[in-house]
Amino acid sequence: MRIAKALQLTLTLLACAFLLVPTIQSVLAGVTANYFRGLSSGLTLKWVAEVWSLYSGSIFLSIGLALACLVVTTLIGVPAAYALARRPGRGSRVIEEFVSLPLAIPGLALALALLQLYGSLQGFRAHWSFILVGHVLYTLPFMLRAVLAVLAAIDLRSLEESAATLGAGPWRRFIDVVVPNALPGVLAGGLTVVTLSIGEFNLTWMLHTPFLKTLPVGLADSYASMRLEIASAYTLVFFVMIVPLLMAMQWASSRAQRMFR
Repeated sequence: MRIAKALQLTLTLLACAFLLVPTIQSVLAGVTANYFRGLSSGLTLKWVAEVWSLYSGSIFLSIGLALACLVVTTLIGVPAAYALARRPGRGSRVIEEFVSLPLAIPGLALALALLQLYGSLQGFRAHWSFILVGHVLYTLPFMLRAVLAVLAAIDLRSLEESAATLGAGPWRRFIDVVVPNALPGVLAGGLTVVTLSIGEFNLTWMLHTPFLKTLPVGLADSYASMRLEIASAYTLVFFVMIVPLLMAMQWASSRAQRMFR
């Protein structure tokens, strides 16, 4: 048993090192004066400041897109999951699979379809909402399935019937019964939606314009055309933004699950 535990611990540490060492190296490259000389060249925040001056617009655009995507997928996904949960059956499964179809389509193909349909609408094509449509199509299945899984695990019909006997109408039942019970799923789905929206590259690469670069697109641009130190500093900025956000949303999701158990 001790040998097995030691082997498991060793494999876990090796896997962590495999993931963390490149990340740490990239972060250090973003705060060293000269990457090729290493830490001996000294530490500096010059590259981080340059990234901010060059790509602050991309950073704010990604945050805005992620939050807008979260709002839209919540407004669509929660009522849709409620409707599917109230009428389980073959038809609901077909609709669920249809909504999940964008997950099976490469992001580039989905973006090409959007360009063919709406690319001629110049005002829409050059607006950030065009990228938002792609992000919503890509992330909506995650919100829908997360909320649907929570609603399917409770006796929704009995809860609604109890609320109805107390005089609650359909809208009141949805707000006072369905939404609170669906909250853990909403938070779990929201975590996934925000993460995917901020980090999505393939679809966004096809839909973006020179004036609408998101974080991943800007990162690719920095690696292709800038110094390695700037690209690494960009990665550092990305981590500083996304990690606290993920930790906060994970905490909120865990807290909500404990509250509604």
